[in-house]
Amino acid sequence: MQRRRGQIALIWKSKTITDNRGNEVIVADADGPHAVRAAFVPQRSAKAEVPGQQVINITRMIVEAHLEGVELWSRVEAMGKTWDIVTPPAYHHGTRHTRHWSIDIRQRP
Repeated sequence: MQRRRGQIALIWKSKTITDNRGNEVIVADADGPHAVRAAFVPQRSAKAEVPGQQVINITRMIVEAHLEGVELWSRVEAMGKTWDIVTPPAYHHGTRHTRHWSIDIRQRP
């Protein structure tokens, strides 16, 4: 599906906090998720065939260009699952209608 008619995804942006030891730590912002429409394109996956192996499911999420504050530490909830961002979001510049961010996400076990 296209970005405008795509599925709803909830994205928790990142923020820097100071932990109880005085270290600055980047975490997903707990103030609430931001709802965006996104297109999802499967990238690669590996199924666990033996006990102890891990299932890897990586999908590319394409969202509109006005999304800011999303980094590797952000969290995504889409398609009934929770996802981590595995690569820095890539900005694709173009006309007003075609510019977008593409974000690779990995399903959490």
